[in-house]
Amino acid sequence: MNLTEAGFVAGWRLVRALPRPVAVAAFRAGADRAHRKDGGGTRRLRANLRRVVGPELPDAELDALVREGLRSYARYWMEAFRLPGLSRAEILAGFRLDGQELLAADVAAGRGAVVALPHAGNWDAAGAWVAATGWPMTTVAERLPDGVYERFVGFREGLGMEILPNTGGPRPAFDVLVDRLRAGYVVPLLADRDLSARGVEVDFFGGRTRMPAGPAMLAIRTGAPLYVASMWYEPDAACASIEGPLPLPDPDSAPLDARVRAVTQRIADGLAAGIARHPQDWHMLQRMWLDQSRDGTPTSAAPPATTGTV
Repeated sequence: MNLTEAGFVAGWRLVRALPRPVAVAAFRAGADRAHRKDGGGTRRLRANLRRVVGPELPDAELDALVREGLRSYARYWMEAFRLPGLSRAEILAGFRLDGQELLAADVAAGRGAVVALPHAGNWDAAGAWVAATGWPMTTVAERLPDGVYERFVGFREGLGMEILPNTGGPRPAFDVLVDRLRAGYVVPLLADRDLSARGVEVDFFGGRTRMPAGPAMLAIRTGAPLYVASMWYEPDAACASIEGPLPLPDPDSAPLDARVRAVTQRIADGLAAGIARHPQDWHMLQRMWLDQSRDGTPTSAAPPATTGTV
């Protein structure tokens, strides 16, 4: 077991054993230390949030927003570590979804649904809530170093989710997801950051970035309804709302790659609207835009635009 894996194991064991107020205070203190230290992740979060709020927000107010963003991210980890110790009733009470009747109808009709998510609020609580509600659910996880990946898969499968690796599975994840949608599953996918460097270029808060083609491709291939989620925290619960189904282009209207680009841009627009409403709960501590340096600050010149592949 490496140090990273050991840290996650300790988190799942120790944080669950702490009284919630003690865990909340400890994780908030850690977030505030990260804010004062102003390391690479904090600087990237600051640069990303500046894109969201625009240049008019005073620096002092942006700094306060960054502190709240780090506290929100710490809350995500604290609650994720505690999820395996919660009862079904506690999981259902700890998450609220505006628009759940849409997904309920999709599952009941056997058509399934694709939900594009931002890295915001608590997506693990959302997945646990879907499973606790009794809806079949499959999603994809980034393949981390083996020990850590297996721990995360075990954690999420223990909550009732089916987890596919984004690479290296016995079948391509896309093919499995097509099968699951045709069987009536809910398929939530994190959609605001591309991990492959082969994503679709979109406009996002006035800059160019890449987002994964998967949600659009799945909806176009299967005809499953496609929703965009907004996710945030309230004091007593993790919350989300969904908008859609998004309109899909007619198959004869354009080539497949053009249709995927159009739908992915619609996803980007929906994600941006939700993030703008709750910027403090967007957990984007990574480089996001194509014209950013590694620390998140804009470079003097953006790289040449490329066409997203599908």
